[in-house]
Amino acid sequence: MKKKLTAPEITTFLSQTALLIQAGITPFSAMEILLSDTKAKEGRELIEQIIATCKEGEPFYEALHRTEVFPDYCINLIKLGEQSGNLDDCLTSLAAYYEKEETIRENIKSAITYPLIMIIMMFLVIFVLMTKVLPIFNQVFAELGSEMTGIAGSLLKLGEALNRYSGIGVFILVVLFILVYGSLNIPFMKEKAVQLLIWFPPTKGFMQKFACQRFASGMAMTLSSGIDTFASLDMVAELVGNKDMVEKITQCKEDLKKGEAFSDALVNTGIFNNLHSRMVTVGYKSGNIDVVLRKIADNYEKETDKKLQSIIAVLEPTLVIILSVIVGLILLSVILPLMGIMSSIG
Repeated sequence: MKKKLTAPEITTFLSQTALLIQAGITPFSAMEILLSDTKAKEGRELIEQIIATCKEGEPFYEALHRTEVFPDYCINLIKLGEQSGNLDDCLTSLAAYYEKEETIRENIKSAITYPLIMIIMMFLVIFVLMTKVLPIFNQVFAELGSEMTGIAGSLLKLGEALNRYSGIGVFILVVLFILVYGSLNIPFMKEKAVQLLIWFPPTKGFMQKFACQRFASGMAMTLSSGIDTFASLDMVAELVGNKDMVEKITQCKEDLKKGEAFSDALVNTGIFNNLHSRMVTVGYKSGNIDVVLRKIADNYEKETDKKLQSIIAVLEPTLVIILSVIVGLILLSVILPLMGIMSSIG
């Protein structure tokens, strides 16, 4: 199975193709123009494969599908856009969607990276204190005819144990690094990490808002492309990446089958709050449902970004304070007894 394109790669491809098609160029000619401007080997091979399929008389969406590197959701929307004659608008909407997805992903990644670095640095500082600094103080105590006791003595013994089993410590650090890297880059591990964040109480609310943002953004794009509500819900269920949200979407469809209004179904299933559901009702009545959903998606995006910033604002000084307190306690546990010995000698 081929590796799927990343969000930035999809955004670049779709936006460039949309610009050429908006200028009145056919998808086949657009691919030839892109091929002449593409230098990377992988990019040229991809576009050459698309051109070869188009030469066989196949539609553009089928050419993209055969490459096996575009998401099914993307292919389905391009198919609809091509069949309805709105391919350029569909490509533009998809490019904007994937660009926003990448922006959110980068914000989350940067928010996670700094605290992780701080935590790793905190453990390294404590490790150096316990395995390198405390033994030096222990020698000083021995030369003064005493020994380290209490907290300092316990930490010294722990440091000696860490020195003896330092290989295990290195192994644990490597495993942690692999877990962090995999959680950010490997699809299977990313899914597990997302499930953990959804379950973890401090991040559960944030993940719910993030799923709502994806739902609103996806629904806005599908409905504006002319897809009916049921089909839109099915397609968006593939995007949200949240099992709880998928269950709510399934329940929403069941409510619609019973004859309930879309806005009422959103309230009953808990996808949107009352305010956003009323906005959807107004959007339906005015014929601007896609515009309203984009507005809701923007609201959720602002809320998630604000939540991220508030978490970082609290987490950064908290980690610094914890590190300072731990280092201070370790040093005081050594220095205070040492000062007592020195004063008794004096």
